Amino acid sequence: MGRIDAVFRKKGTSAFIGFAVAGDPDQKTSVRIARALIDGGTDILELGVPFSDPVADGPTIQRADDRALAAGTTPDTIFSIVREVRAHSTVPIVLLTYYNTIYRRGIERFYREAHEAGVDGILVADMPVEESKEVVEIAGNYKIDPIFLITQTTSDERMDAIVRQARGYLYLVSVLGVTGARKTVSPEALALLNRVRTHTTLPLALGFGISTPAHVTTCTKAGADGVIVGSAIVDIVEKHLGDLNAMEAALRQYVARMKTAAGS
Repeated sequence: MGRIDAVFRKKGTSAFIGFAVAGDPDQKTSVRIARALIDGGTDILELGVPFSDPVADGPTIQRADDRALAAGTTPDTIFSIVREVRAHSTVPIVLLTYYNTIYRRGIERFYREAHEAGVDGILVADMPVEESKEVVEIAGNYKIDPIFLITQTTSDERMDAIVRQARGYLYLVSVLGVTGARKTVSPEALALLNRVRTHTTLPLALGFGISTPAHVTTCTKAGADGVIVGSAIVDIVEKHLGDLNAMEAALRQYVARMKTAAGS
C-alpha cells in the first residue's frame, strides 16, 4: 500500500491536501513553506511545478509561478525541494505540472527522477486521458500514482476512461474556470461529487475555490474524501513575503483550522 492510499484509509474525516508552488519565492523558502504546511497537519502535500502559461490557474498562482521562475526554478530545483521535504516527513507528495515540462525533460527521466526524490503522485493538468497511455505506463513502472482532473463538463464516457487510468485519488474541479478562492461551495460541485461516486471507488478530492473552514465542512458532510486548497495558501505566502517567521506561523494556523473543519 502506497503513502497516498494510506491517507485515505482514515475514516470519518476528509484528507487535507495543501498546495504550494515549488520554488516560490525561492528554493530555501519553498522548503520552509512545505514544512510549515506539514507541521500544520497537511495530509498530502501538492507542489506545483511553475510554468510560464498555467492555463488552469488564476492570478494568485500565476504570480507565484512568476516568482518561482524568476528565482531560476527548474525541474532540478523541484526534485531538490522534494528531497529536502522528504528528509523531514513521510507525508505523500504530489506534483502538479503541465505536460511540456515532462516532455522537455523526457518522460522516462522525469518520472525516474521524481521517484528517486520521493514523489508519490503526479497530476498533468493539460494531458487528455486519450493521450495518457505512455505516461501512465511509465508512472506505474516507478510506483507513482497518475492523478487526473474531472470537471463538471466531463461526460460519463470520458469519466469512465479517466477512472481506468487513474490511481491514488481523483481531483474534482468544483467550479467552471480557473483556480482562485470563492465565497461558497456550489451545488454543482456537490452534484459532481455524487455523480463521480457512481463511477468509481477511488477517493474523491474537491479542489478549486475551497478556502474556508465552512467550505471544508460542507465538502466533508457531502462525502468528499479530501479537500484541496491552493490559492488561499499561496495568498498567505504572498502576504508574508517580507516576514518568513510570520508566514510559517500563519500557514500552520490556517492548516490547523481547516483540519479541524475536516474532522481531524
